[in-house]
Amino acid sequence: MLTLKARARAVLGKGNKTLRKKELIPAVVYGAGEPSKSIELNLKDFQKTWKEAGESGLIELEMESEKKNVLIKDVQLDPVKDLPIHADFYAVKMDRMIEAAVPIKFIGESVAVKNLGANLIRVMHELDIEALPKDLPHELEVDISGLANFDDRFLVSDLKLPTGVKVLAGPEEIIALIEEVKVAEEVPAEAPSLEGIEVVDKKGKKEEEGAESGSAETEAKPKSETVEKKTKK
Repeated sequence: MLTLKARARAVLGKGNKTLRKKELIPAVVYGAGEPSKSIELNLKDFQKTWKEAGESGLIELEMESEKKNVLIKDVQLDPVKDLPIHADFYAVKMDRMIEAAVPIKFIGESVAVKNLGANLIRVMHELDIEALPKDLPHELEVDISGLANFDDRFLVSDLKLPTGVKVLAGPEEIIALIEEVKVAEEVPAEAPSLEGIEVVDKKGKKEEEGAESGSAETEAKPKSETVEKKTKK
């Protein structure tokens, strides 16, 4: 079991900023039928413990003259620095069953992904379980190496659970599945329609213009002949 030291916090509210400057974070402990208690703890020590225990690992919280077995229930992060700024600890009784969300760790390599180029779809990333505090696992392993064909699935019923652990999800619920990669078919582009486009025949226009000028010359010739005849007289 991991151990984390803390001490009672006397100044509340605005004093939180002062704590953070000292690399301390405020926290609260509640549960096990006892009143909540405000505490403070070292930021780096908390980060290390949180990384190892997660939210399902049992921690022994040493607070001056007393010790409590707790779980990390909630952690608030600074939106800019992404560092913990507050933590909630849930005190447990070692002889009572508790519920906790445990992360899923995928291990192995799917044959379908390796040989068929399929996609592995991770449907779940954590599972709600019930167990005594001493039996709580840090994570649940899911071996995907047996997923060899398209549409293969890993169900809750396929899990190998540690002794004393009960999963609250239904046995037929899907944890992971194999999916075929579907390539979109290329649709050939349609040829542009010529309907509605006006075509101008330039050659025909010139021929019409030439015909008009030719007829004009033909009509002008009789006039010149008439003039010549009048001159001869």
